[in-house]
Amino acid sequence: MERGVSHALVVRRLEVARGGVAVLRGLDLDVDSGELVALMGESGAGKSTALRAIIALEPFSAGSIYVGDVELSPGPLAPESRLRALRRSAGMVFQAHSLFDHLSALDNVTLALVHAMRVSPEHARERALELLESLGVAHRAVALPRQLSGGEAQRVAIARVLALDPRVLLMDEPTAALDPQRRDALGRTLRALAREGRALLVATHDLEFARSWADRVIVLDGGVAVREGPAAAVLSDDRAASGCEERQGEA
Repeated sequence: MERGVSHALVVRRLEVARGGVAVLRGLDLDVDSGELVALMGESGAGKSTALRAIIALEPFSAGSIYVGDVELSPGPLAPESRLRALRRSAGMVFQAHSLFDHLSALDNVTLALVHAMRVSPEHARERALELLESLGVAHRAVALPRQLSGGEAQRVAIARVLALDPRVLLMDEPTAALDPQRRDALGRTLRALAREGRALLVATHDLEFARSWADRVIVLDGGVAVREGPAAAVLSDDRAASGCEERQGEA
């Protein structure tokens, strides 16, 4: 399979093993700019592992990953000093948000701008407030993470990633702590980001979220993609859908 001209993210024949056990066994996937793709499958299918490999938090033993013009190759993880281009091209929102507990929402968002991008504190604050406003949480700018609801923390985490203006956004189980109303609000936010031309890859067990908001679904089983297509078509198959719902420990 060749790289597509419009693909913002391309993964080919990706293999990851952990403790001598194969987790991903030749995974192929791609995501276009402006597209929201749901990565689904039973617990242990390799969804989180795929995201971590794409963002260079997990080494892989074979295959290739292209994030825009950035190519990742098999082998040990590169030092952070060699991953700056990747960090500008792709960002990841983790399931637990991973906000710094001792920093306000605003300071969580400005941190990378000031210390990694060398943006002045004044401009970083301006950019952060714009992002928080666009995501509907500017009124919580001075709140600490423990003072935020699950939905608010999720939006602050998204703002922190968007501060570096990545074209590819990865998310791991973003609806796990959200009620249906907040889940739909998140869905609308992600659709708006896709309309801006970003490529979104979302690992999720949430069938309703995927049906309502994803353009396309990729179902993993045993470390490979076994089903792919428009969300409505893939998730209308009861057998395929039944393999996407478990909420247990993920490889």
